[in-house]
Amino acid sequence: MSIMPEEVSKAWDEREGPAIFTTVDENAVPNAIYATCVKKFDEETIVIADNYFDKTRKNILAGSKGSILFITAEGKAFQMKGTIERHKDGALFEDMKKWNPKEHPGHAAAILKVEEVYSGAEKLL
Repeated sequence: MSIMPEEVSKAWDEREGPAIFTTVDENAVPNAIYATCVKKFDEETIVIADNYFDKTRKNILAGSKGSILFITAEGKAFQMKGTIERHKDGALFEDMKKWNPKEHPGHAAAILKVEEVYSGAEKLL
């Protein structure tokens, strides 16, 4: 069980713009998307609303690991890597439905379980 470093948790709360969510397919070909409907659920869980996933959904269903990259207003970048789960019901899904904008479908909640954290090349966790 990983706990996000305090520096990263605070940076997440003050991030600028969308995050970048990356998965890979069964041939290790990466796929990156801008994720605007994303929330830190707790210090080890990032939730991304599956509103319009296509390749991303296929990659998750195939067992892809993933990463979230974000930047702060000061221009400091952080990357979190880990395993991904997909929830179509349960507490994490219900939480996502509460904050996901009503105009988006919210088909499922993609859950990134944080296992590694970086700031540039420096490994923080």
